[in-house]
Amino acid sequence: MRTISKEDRLLLARHERAVRLSIDAVEAASEARLSIETPCAGWDLRALLEHMGTQNRGFAAAARGANDPAVWVVHHAVDPIGDYVRSAHEVVEAFAAGEAETLFLPEIPPGHFPAATALGFHLIDSVVHAWDVARSVGHVIDLDSDLAPTALRIAEAVPTGTARLRPGAAFGPALEVADTTATLARILGILGRSPEWLPSRA
Repeated sequence: MRTISKEDRLLLARHERAVRLSIDAVEAASEARLSIETPCAGWDLRALLEHMGTQNRGFAAAARGANDPAVWVVHHAVDPIGDYVRSAHEVVEAFAAGEAETLFLPEIPPGHFPAATALGFHLIDSVVHAWDVARSVGHVIDLDSDLAPTALRIAEAVPTGTARLRPGAAFGPALEVADTTATLARILGILGRSPEWLPSRA
C-alpha cells in the first residue's frame, strides 16, 4: 500500500466529488432513451455509458495493481445506468485504498503512471463525461469552487497536437476559449467539446 499524503487526500476528495457528479448526471438520465445522441461523435447514450463503466472498472483494477488489458474491453450492459453507478463506487473505493504506487493504463501511452497522475486522468474524465450525459438529456452540471480549478488545471495539462486527431482519441482538438469564459466551458473547450453543443432534432 502506498503512503497517502495530505495533498493526495485532497485530490482523492476532489476525485470523489467528480465521480459523484457523474453519478448524479447518469441517474438523472435514467428515463432517457438509450439511443439518444451525445456530444461524443458516433456514440449514443448506451455506448457512452458502457464506455464510462468500462473506464471506471479499468481504473479501479489498475488502482488495485492489476496489469490486465482485457479489463478495458467494452461489453454490452443489460442495465447501463445501474452498471455505471456500481462501477463508479468501485473506482472511488479502489483509489481510496491506495494499493498501487504506479498504475497500468494501456489506453494512454506510455502506459504506466504515478497514482496521483492517474487519479487526475480519471477526475477529468468524470467531469467531462458528466457533462456529456447531462447535455444529452438537457440537464446541467455545476462544478463547486474547489473542484473547478483542479479540473481546469488537469485539463490544461492534457497534451495537444496530432494525438487528438487519432481515431478513438479521448479528446478532440482544443477549441479557442477566452480566459473570461466560465470554468466549465473553458475545460470543455480545452478538451475539444463545444459548450454550445445541442443534440440534433432530426
